[in-house]
Formats: sequence, structure tokens, C-alpha cells
Amino acid sequence: MEYLFVFFLLAGAFVVVSMRRSRKRRSPLPPGPKAIPIIGHMLMMDRLTHRELAKLANVYGGLLHLRLGFLHTVTVSTPEMAKEVLQVQDSLFSNRPATIAIAYLTYDRADMAFAHYGPFWRQMRKLCVAKLFSRKREESWASVRDAVGTTILSLAAKAGAPVNVGELVFGLTMNITLRAAFGAQSKENEEEFIAILQEFSKLFGAFNIGDFIPWLKWFDLNGVNKRLRKARSALDAFIDKIIDEHRRNPKEADSADADMVDDMLAFLGTDTQGGYLRLTEDNIKAIIMDVMFGGTETVASAIEWALAEMLRSPEELERVQAELEQVVGFDRMVHESDLNNLPYLKCVVKETLRLHPPIPLLLHETAEECTVAGYTIPAHSRVMINAWAIGRHKSSWKDADTFLPARFATGGHEAGIDFRGNFFEFIPFGSGRRSCPGMQLGLYTLELAVAHLAHCFNWELPDGMKPTELPMDDVFGLTAPRASRLVAVPTPRLSFELLSA
Repeated sequence: MEYLFVFFLLAGAFVVVSMRRSRKRRSPLPPGPKAIPIIGHMLMMDRLTHRELAKLANVYGGLLHLRLGFLHTVTVSTPEMAKEVLQVQDSLFSNRPATIAIAYLTYDRADMAFAHYGPFWRQMRKLCVAKLFSRKREESWASVRDAVGTTILSLAAKAGAPVNVGELVFGLTMNITLRAAFGAQSKENEEEFIAILQEFSKLFGAFNIGDFIPWLKWFDLNGVNKRLRKARSALDAFIDKIIDEHRRNPKEADSADADMVDDMLAFLGTDTQGGYLRLTEDNIKAIIMDVMFGGTETVASAIEWALAEMLRSPEELERVQAELEQVVGFDRMVHESDLNNLPYLKCVVKETLRLHPPIPLLLHETAEECTVAGYTIPAHSRVMINAWAIGRHKSSWKDADTFLPARFATGGHEAGIDFRGNFFEFIPFGSGRRSCPGMQLGLYTLELAVAHLAHCFNWELPDGMKPTELPMDDVFGLTAPRASRLVAVPTPRLSFELLSA
């Protein structure tokens, strides 16, 4: 009891001092619900989803403040506020927040996604863009084409029967990223790595009281710390084995069949770019996890949402198929060179990304105290850019909640808007310094997969389900996939000889 009394006494004193300091600020904190002493808004933790935060923004405005324990959290939900944070004051918001779990599982921010902005991060990003995501890196792009071909062949064998599209496209993107990262691997290795990835995903989202009340971080109340140590140990063992195999069979980093591990090993223990970047094995492991998380669930979710939206609006699927028939015809498969000649397909992809951004809440952190729209944002605040709410902002989009790909077509209401970071009403890949470095490869996978699925097959909902009956709920996490997997029935549009070629 004495320890609890001392804890609450010190906590109360801390809150009083913090409140006095806050009064000395030149400007107030952004508006938000009334906070409870010490715990702040922690009772609202279950409402910190993209949908619930959008509802709070309708009440308190595009810049919303919440205090979770001792952690200041600011949510940005309008294009105007997003521009202020991601462009006008980008340098102050270029850090990433990391929970206790994320810091531990990324080897104390040894990766690119969560490393603080600075010389190390800049050189790491430059290396990743040049070596891992570049259009010149043929192995990554070939893995996309091969995996899509394998998926089409698998679907052809199941023609006429209901197919779990969600599981199918997750397997597709997992195969792409596994091959790009490790090269050819055994089925046992793939299953082992998927199990590790799934545990990491659970731990990234697990509640840890120490993230919000630092004094309690050593109290492993729900066994998270023990799971963290076990998960990282499993990753160490798995990737150490992969690295040893690559060392026994080395390849030139720029060779056509080099994978990600080959490329990274070329920089192991070597100073590059003026001595700012010296890669360690921890860097290699952490970057691999970045790519696996960034390139698997996000892209798979986008493919599944695109097909779901077209099944819910069959006229849109018919329009895409008519374009494919005109450009590609029925005597061959879609080629990479066809993609730039399929403008309406690209409109469908853009509209899917508007309604279902791969990561609904883009996380940033303030490097120092700053002022936005007349409000003070404390140093080290967690800043969440609600890309989902911004993509559905009623003042920016006509019929904001409706799937209308034609809005992006020539003559459409939003024909000139793109998602590369210059239009702050449409930021599925973020904007500024911390925008997604793998956007080009991810977009290529998305477009090629959707094009093949629409060109090779007609699609129907199972058991006589009407398009309007298809559920479109999502579930919140690091991504926002469908709450229930999409199940649909494919019927071949091309000959079996073409599909199996």
C-alpha cells in the first residue's frame, strides 16, 4: 500500500507541474475531450481507430489532442492540417514514434521505418530506394510477375467454385516479398517465417502500460516482455541461418539473381556515403522486417478491396474488362507494357486507395515543441495523420463515401489529383520526407494483380448473394483489411492453355 501511495503522490505532483508549465505556453493545446488526471484519455483507447477518430474530428476539428497517460497524441484529419504538418513544417514532424515493442523488435530502431530522421536515416533510405525498390532491380519485379502467374494458374484450377480471395492474395504478396528478400526458399522456411511475422504483428499492436506511464514499463502485467524476447530470438535464429547460407554462396550485389540479403551483405560493416552508414546484421534483420510488413499485408489488402469494390459495383468491373478486351484482347495475358494503356484500371486503383488507404493512420512524432494553426504541439508528441478520414473528407470530395473511379478519369471532378504526395486530400502513401519508399513496387504489384484478376476471370458472389449484400466493414490494426475475407466464384474468360502458359 505504501508503494501505491507514493506512486500516486508522485504522479499527482507530475501532473500539477505539467499543468503549470502548460499555462506558460504561448498558445493552447489543440481541442479535445476533457481528460482525467494522470491517465488522461486512456479510457478511450478502444476508440483510437481511424473511424472513431474521424468522428471525434467532426466534433473538435481537424487538429485533435488526446493525452494517453503522459503521452501527448495529436490527430490530423483534414487536408489543410495535413499540409501544415507534412509540408510546411515537415522537418519538425519527420520522426517516427516507436512503442516499447517496436523499439525492441527493430533492434532499437536499426531499421528505416522507425529510425529517427537524420544522417543515418537519410543514407539508409537512399540505399533502400537505390538497391531494394529500384526499377533497375529486376529480381523484385520478376518476383511479382512470377507470383501473379502462379496465382492465376491456381485460380484456373478452382474455376466455378467459391475461392477465398483474401487468403489467395495474401499468399501472392507473401511469395513476392519472400522471394525478393531471401531468394528461393523451402516451404518449411516460408512457414516458419510467416509464423514469426504473425507473432510480430500481434506484438506490435499489444497494449503495454509502459508506453503511456513510463514508470510502470518494468511491470510485465500481461507477459508482453517475455513474448518480445522469444519473438526476437526466433527472428535472430531464422535470419542468421539465411545470412550464413548467403555467405556460403555469395552473389554480386548487382547481379540479376541477387536478392535483398545479397544487396545488404555488400554493405555489411562498410562505411558508405561519407561514413554515415555502417550496416550491421541488426540493420539487415530490421530492414527485412520493414519490407515484409510494408509489402505483404498492405498490398494484399488493397488487391482484395479493389476486387470487393468492383463486385459491389458490377458496372465498374464490366468497364475495366471492356478496356482490357480492347487493349489486350482474348488471345494473350496482360503484359507489363499494357498497364500505361489502361487508364480506367488506374482509376479503379486510385479510388480503391482513396477509400481504403493501405495504412489508415500514418504515424509521426514531433522533434521539438512547435505551433500548428495557433495550437502548441509538445515535443515528442505522437502525431497520427488520418489518411482514411482525409480521403473521405466531405469538403474535398464529391460523394466522398461512394466508389466512383470515373472521378479520376478525363473530365472527372478530380481528374488532376494524384497520390504521390502533392495533393494533401489524397495521401495513401504519405507525403514529405517519410513518404513510402516502396510505393513504385507496391503500386506495380497492385495494378498487375488487379489487371490479371479482371482480365482472366469473370467474378460472381457465392450462393446468390446480391452486390448490395456484400459486407464492406474493415478491422483496425497496422492496416485496415476487410473484417471478413472476400469469397467469390471465378469463371475463366481466357482459354485454359493461356491461363496455364
